[in-house]
Amino acid sequence: MLLKAFHLIFMVTWFAGLFYLPRLFVYHALSSDVVSIERFKIMERKLYYGIMTPGMVLTLIFGIWMLADYAWEAYASAGWLHLKLTLIVLLVAYHFLCGKWLLDFKHDRNRHSHVYFRWMNEVPVLFLIAIVLLASVKPF
Repeated sequence: MLLKAFHLIFMVTWFAGLFYLPRLFVYHALSSDVVSIERFKIMERKLYYGIMTPGMVLTLIFGIWMLADYAWEAYASAGWLHLKLTLIVLLVAYHFLCGKWLLDFKHDRNRHSHVYFRWMNEVPVLFLIAIVLLASVKPF
């Protein structure tokens, strides 16, 4: 039970960053003054490296630990788990895409509008809904 609690705590931490970083990108893309741009760069860097990435790593560690503890063989044929793990791989890819956008902003080479980041801000919501439903309902 303690493993699940830590898994959920760090998942919430990770998702908080996944929800907030694209929102920072929206405001960064709208900014034109140097002071605001530099402030957003600092905020984005601290969020990505100080909160999001440790949250992701610890979520994955505790998730893998739970799989190992709860007999992987029992879950090997669980279709819901396979789909959940696939979604998690895609979510990790989205995390690293956020890191690419972070570097683009850091080097002043962002090519996307604030509208693009508003849409990208909705991506983690879809992942969260699907993953939580799969983990709690276990439909197949």
